[in-house]
Amino acid sequence: MDESIYKIIELVGTSPKSWEEAVQNVVNTTSKTVRDLRIAEVRELDVRLENGKIVEYRAKVRLSFKYEKED
Repeated sequence: MDESIYKIIELVGTSPKSWEEAVQNVVNTTSKTVRDLRIAEVRELDVRLENGKIVEYRAKVRLSFKYEKED
């Protein structure tokens, strides 16, 4: 039986437009350097304000990927 191990990392994505875009930015950027992404779990959403207006949407995202053992 092949046993799998997964690693979990937590990242924060940002967007001037939406939380959805902030999450997509995390996934798109991470997928360029990390192989075999499995799950993206949105942990926390918040916004950055300036002068009482939203200027940035932020999403804290947990990503899991399959851990590859070295031979």
